[in-house]
Amino acid sequence: MSILFSPFNIGPLDLPNRLVRSATAERMADGDGRPLPPLKNLHTELAKGGVGLIITGHMYIHPSGKAHVEMTGVYSDDLLPDLSQLANAVHDENGRIIVQINHGGMNCSRETVDENFAPSAVDQPYVSRPAREITRKEIDNIIQAYANAARRVQDAGFDGVQIHAAHGYLISQFLSPLINHRNDEWGGGITERMRFLKEISKAVRDQVGSDYPVLIKLGMIDGIQGGLTPEESLEVVAALEDMGIDALEISGGFSGGRSLNIRKGIRSQTDEAYFLHLAQRARKVTPLPVILVGGLRSRSVMEQVLIDGHADLISLSRPLISEPDLPNRLRLGLQEKSRCLSSNNCWPETVGEGIACKCPHEKLTDKGKA
Repeated sequence: MSILFSPFNIGPLDLPNRLVRSATAERMADGDGRPLPPLKNLHTELAKGGVGLIITGHMYIHPSGKAHVEMTGVYSDDLLPDLSQLANAVHDENGRIIVQINHGGMNCSRETVDENFAPSAVDQPYVSRPAREITRKEIDNIIQAYANAARRVQDAGFDGVQIHAAHGYLISQFLSPLINHRNDEWGGGITERMRFLKEISKAVRDQVGSDYPVLIKLGMIDGIQGGLTPEESLEVVAALEDMGIDALEISGGFSGGRSLNIRKGIRSQTDEAYFLHLAQRARKVTPLPVILVGGLRSRSVMEQVLIDGHADLISLSRPLISEPDLPNRLRLGLQEKSRCLSSNNCWPETVGEGIACKCPHEKLTDKGKA
């Protein structure tokens, strides 16, 4: 049996294979953040398609952190019945699903939040509008909001929670020396800048208990001058186990920098696994399971990453938008790679559209040819 389809455990959570659906903003919620039927259908199809673990698109933990329109919310107990329906739908297909929780910070859109804040005041070309400095009281409130959101995820029946600490959202902003210029206990060197993440992790763990899977998606590099470097991020990685984190998904890119974290034009195996170098470094400083995302398309590349021990799980986004049944097709030998063209045509252009593959594809006729 291929290592790609061997079982794996994240804490008490047993996974049937090593393929993960990486959190991807689905844009399938109403104005209050309530999930709409297409969201349940999307995740049901992923479970049917053989994905070992589904990580939902980021859900906002507080009204001040809604990053964009049609974002799913987990900020209120009123959302629990609808969230439970989503979890149950995946479980009905024998799937596993965890929720990614997030606060947009300075990267919340004008359509969703009247006023943005960040660790320090920001008015630079890499943000869509100026952001004020978050107050100490607001920091305390946001930490509690993360904890409350994690408790709701657990109460709704999901299999775990993932803390989003990448892609220029609020936790990522605190970690970044480019944004965090604070001179109090929340800023300074990397030890001080990671305090926000530490306090969130502790508050989340206190809410959900010791046996509930808590994962993190960590941006190990900002990819912008003056931002977080791999050297500093390795100090964060080394501290994750003591924070109560159960598994690490590695990513990079800051403030919507899709050229770094959502690369176009992946046409050969040498273009794949573009965060592998970060996983190799992270592996040396943490015993936690490592989840690798970033341009993985070919079964042989995925298998080699696992065989070489650079990661424990393979995380996919765009390939599963294009083919939610890709895991089953790979397992059955119907394909050897994803048909994804890496053209970034997945993202909705209008309200109500949601993510969907819009690339032209010929009908699959034999193994992997399209």
